Amino acid sequence: MNLEKLFNPKNIAVIGASRNEKAVGHGILKNLVTGCVYPSEYCQPFSGKIFPVNPNADKILNLKCYQSILDIKQNVDLAIIVVRANLVLDIVNQCVKKGVKAVIIISAGFAEFNAQGRKLQNQIAHVLKKANIPTLGPNCLGIIRPVNNMNASFAPAMPPKGDIAFISQSGALADSIIDWSIENRYGFSAIVSYGNKLMLDVADFLEYFDQDKNTKVIALYIEGISNGKRFMDVAKKVKKPMIALKAGRSKQGIKAISSHTGSLAGNYDIYKAAFKQSNVLIADTVEELFDNAKALANLPKLKGGVGIITNGGGCGVLCADHCSELNVPLVDLKESTLKKLDRSGKMHPAYSRRNPLDIVGDALAKRYEIAIDILLSEKYIGGLIVIQTLQSNTESEEDAKVVIRARKKYPHKPIVCVYMGGRFSQTAIDLLENARVPNYNDLKKAALAMKTLS
Repeated sequence: MNLEKLFNPKNIAVIGASRNEKAVGHGILKNLVTGCVYPSEYCQPFSGKIFPVNPNADKILNLKCYQSILDIKQNVDLAIIVVRANLVLDIVNQCVKKGVKAVIIISAGFAEFNAQGRKLQNQIAHVLKKANIPTLGPNCLGIIRPVNNMNASFAPAMPPKGDIAFISQSGALADSIIDWSIENRYGFSAIVSYGNKLMLDVADFLEYFDQDKNTKVIALYIEGISNGKRFMDVAKKVKKPMIALKAGRSKQGIKAISSHTGSLAGNYDIYKAAFKQSNVLIADTVEELFDNAKALANLPKLKGGVGIITNGGGCGVLCADHCSELNVPLVDLKESTLKKLDRSGKMHPAYSRRNPLDIVGDALAKRYEIAIDILLSEKYIGGLIVIQTLQSNTESEEDAKVVIRARKKYPHKPIVCVYMGGRFSQTAIDLLENARVPNYNDLKKAALAMKTLS
C-alpha cells in the first residue's frame, strides 16, 4: 500500500475542526496552521493547503470552513477525522466518495472501548480496505513529520528535525517524548501514533521508513502485533537498524493493553524470540530506547575492542564493570601503544598504563587529544568511551572540540562520551551533541550504546 500521501500530502482536510480552543479538532488545525499548540523554536506551519470541515462554522483560524469534505472543489490528499465515533462511518463513506488518498482517524471509542466499538471499527475497516485507502488509527495521536513541517496530530508541539523515525502504539507516550525531545534537542524524521491499527500496522511503517531517505534508525513502541508472520517477514528485509520497546511483559501489563488499544499482547518471550530472529534490538526502558537509537543514528558499527579514556580512575573502573556485565569487549593496551603515549611527553607519570586509560585528574585538552588520537590510530581498537569528570582545571569545551576532531578523523570508529556533571559541563555537552557525538549522563548508558553498536 502506498503511504506517500499519508506522510507527504500536498493538502489536508480536518473533518471536525473546532472553534473551541480546548477541543482536539482545534488543536489539530492549529498544529497544521502554526506547527505547535505550545510555541517553540521548532514550530513551522504546514506549507500545503488546509481545509477545515465544520458544518457549524464559516471560518476557523482565518481559514474558510466547508460543510462537508464533498464541498471541497480540489482533490484531497489526506483527511483527518476527529468526530464522535458514531459519526465516523458516515464521514468515511464521504471520504471514499471524494476519492481521498489517505485517512487518519483520531477519534476513540472503538475496539479499545467495547464489543460494539469493535464491530463499528470492523465496518469502517471494510469500507476503507475495499476503497484501498491507507488509514491510520483509530484512537491515535496522528503523524508528525518535522522534515516536512507537518504536525498532523494533537501533540503539543513539533519536535526538532532528525533522522530517527518513532513508531508508537501509544499517543500519550509520543506526546511525552516530544516534550522531552524539545528540551534535549533530540531530532526525529517522523513520529507515528497508530493506535488501534484498523488497517496499518507496524510492518507497514517498517516498509515505508526503510525506504525513507530522511530516516536512519527506526524506534518502536509496541503493545501488540496483529500479524506476527508478516512483521517478521518485513523486519528481516529492513536494512536500517531497528530497536523496540515492548509493553505487556507482565500479566498486569497484558490486561492493561486490552483496554488501551484493544490489542492482543501475547507472551513476551515469544516477542523477544521474534525480535531476535528479525534483527530487532530490544530496549528495556523508554530512555534506553532513545539513548540507543541516538547511537545507531550517529555512529558506525563497532568492529573490534573498546578503549576507555578517563580523567577519573573510579569512573573508568565503573565503566569497565558495566562493559564486562554487557559483554562489551575491552582491549588490553599493547606495549607499543604505551610507548607511543610515553613518547608524547604529555602523560602524567602516574597514568594508568592499562585500559581503562586513566590520564589523571589534571589532564588538559592536549593530553586528551594525544590519548584519543593514539588509541584510535591502533587497528586493534575499534572504538572509544571518553569520560570527563569536571575538576578545577578541566577544559571542558576544548576537550569536546578534541573529541569532535577525532570523530572526523576516524569516521569508521564509534566514540561515545560521558561528560559527568551538570551546569558547568553543559556548553561542552551541547558542542558534542550538535556535532552528532552522543553524550550520556551515566556510565552504563555509554557501555550499553557500545553494546548496541557491536
